[in-house]
Amino acid sequence: MSSKEANRIAVLDKLLDGIIRQKQAARQLGLSTRQVRRLREKYQKEGLDGLVHKNRGRVSNNKIPDKEINRVVKLVEKHYFDFGPTLAHEKLVEHHRIAFGIDTLRQAMIKADLWQPKKRKKPRIHQLRTRRECEGELIQIDGSPHRWFEDRAPACNLLAFMDDATGKIKWLEFVNEETTLTYLKAVKEYLVRYGKPLALYADKHSVFRINQTKEGTAAATDSHGDTQFSRALRQLEIELISAHSPQAKGRVERLFETLQDRLVKELRLKGINTMQQGNRYLPEFSKAFNQKFSVKPKNKINVHRPLLKTDNLEQILTIQHQRRLSKNLTCQFENKIYQIVTKRPDYALRHAPVLIKQHLDNSITIEYQGKRLNYIIYKKQPKAEIITGKQLQRVINNLRQNRQIQLTLTRDIQPKIPPKPPADHPWRRSFKF
Repeated sequence: MSSKEANRIAVLDKLLDGIIRQKQAARQLGLSTRQVRRLREKYQKEGLDGLVHKNRGRVSNNKIPDKEINRVVKLVEKHYFDFGPTLAHEKLVEHHRIAFGIDTLRQAMIKADLWQPKKRKKPRIHQLRTRRECEGELIQIDGSPHRWFEDRAPACNLLAFMDDATGKIKWLEFVNEETTLTYLKAVKEYLVRYGKPLALYADKHSVFRINQTKEGTAAATDSHGDTQFSRALRQLEIELISAHSPQAKGRVERLFETLQDRLVKELRLKGINTMQQGNRYLPEFSKAFNQKFSVKPKNKINVHRPLLKTDNLEQILTIQHQRRLSKNLTCQFENKIYQIVTKRPDYALRHAPVLIKQHLDNSITIEYQGKRLNYIIYKKQPKAEIITGKQLQRVINNLRQNRQIQLTLTRDIQPKIPPKPPADHPWRRSFKF
């Protein structure tokens, strides 16, 4: 007997004994007076059994047959063995026309050991930040290294641009690694498609921010506190905001958490095994994702700004370095010597400051006072490459693929054998007094 039924018995006993009236009993039980009269009559005729619900212990007429549940579990085990209940339910409805409830499917998957319910952790309290009001006001950008194609292809990075106001995915792209060039290419695609947002929100990756503040370092002196990426955004009048923690840009972090589950499984179901195939599929995935998860902004105004005629993306979205010509009109960049060819007298350009621009297609231009200079390239012996942690995966993959590379030991780890003197050596002669 439940506590609710025990409470009804106590109230009905008071009613039958004349201690309280029907209106008081109805108020205490939260029922109408008519229902109280019905309960009193059943209680008088049948006793305690009259208060017990007649469907107790019976199988519900709406219960899904066990045979059907087992059939669905076998489908999940065959096609969606590592899917969560929510995503598995979507695929069952989409491809198999099975309209199970998500909770029913979850319980069946738990019973079949296809899903382990997550343990509830004590939440860490972080200050909430409300969404921006307008689309295009703040775009969160980030990259995530992951095995997006599982064992079918090497690990790679996924770049994501996400609108803060709506939660829409504005741009997705698979790249080998997070570099300045890959981000500049993604920004160009974004600007051509949507226009200029007011601000971009990124982490403290060295692409976005100079983390070396020591005076006299190349990073601080060459770019005057700007990275190549931040310099390009400044010229385009787009503000770059740095997040001080992953929680600060939690929306794009949660986006990657979702993509590492949903996108990986979608790529597997579609039979997509390469980055090129994946990049062709990403627009279709983004459209379906936005229809399902995006929200309406508080303000319908889109604050993206159109590109101006002065916004020359080909010249702004470049990697730029200052160099000074030698007396022979040469300069060095990326382990190559560039010889300037000009019709001017040599003394006109001796020790002149020039600007070297590396474009998105890796072509090089050299400018002096805004005008291009012709040059000839003299290759130089390459030096050892200095790589960052996010570039390490690419380098290791290249080493594995290139079987002609031979590793050499920098020092001999074998113990040295002391020299043995010959038999007629003076040290071997017996000593005589």
